[in-house]
Amino acid sequence: MARTSKEGDHHGISAFFVPFDRPGLAPGKKENKLGMRCSDTSSLIFEDCRVPAGFLLGEEGEGFIQAMKVLDGGRISIAALSLGIGRGALDAAVEYAKTREQFGKPISSFQLIRAKLADMATELDAARLLTLRAAALKDQGATVTRESSMAKLYASEVSVRIGEEAVQIHGGYGYTKDYPVERFWRDSKLCTIGEGTSEIQRMVIAREVLK
Repeated sequence: MARTSKEGDHHGISAFFVPFDRPGLAPGKKENKLGMRCSDTSSLIFEDCRVPAGFLLGEEGEGFIQAMKVLDGGRISIAALSLGIGRGALDAAVEYAKTREQFGKPISSFQLIRAKLADMATELDAARLLTLRAAALKDQGATVTRESSMAKLYASEVSVRIGEEAVQIHGGYGYTKDYPVERFWRDSKLCTIGEGTSEIQRMVIAREVLK
């Protein structure tokens, strides 16, 4: 993104495609992140990097508007990512509860553990239905600002809750890297931040509800 006119509002921003081997373009410092560590994140440094007009994406001055449209689809992707993380955490918790024994029986027989698993499974299915609705509407060419924000908000926060409960079910082992649930919990947190924070999603949803 770059400002290509003197207009002070979002209409003065344009989007460009810049090949990574372009002279003057280099990666910045690799960030040391809490989660999603399998995906590298860094800044991009442009120094005397010339970008010809042919690299313009769409219409000049429409970059910000393009980005906002892309967000509707991106939020569905984050919701789907949240579902995958949540499913991984739930599956791990179920497996552990079936095999971990206390007082001569698996902890899956304890009422409190069963209640946790029931809530985790129910919330995950509800998030899945919200995500599928948003994706189906997008496939039909509909505007999905409200639906994608609802799916992203709910699925991401459910993913964090499921990850936390999975760690709790594992007890002390859940706090070690010997089991995968600590990673699911860490990875899930990004989903409440990327493509617009949960706070922003609530603002978007409220705006759509109040129209």
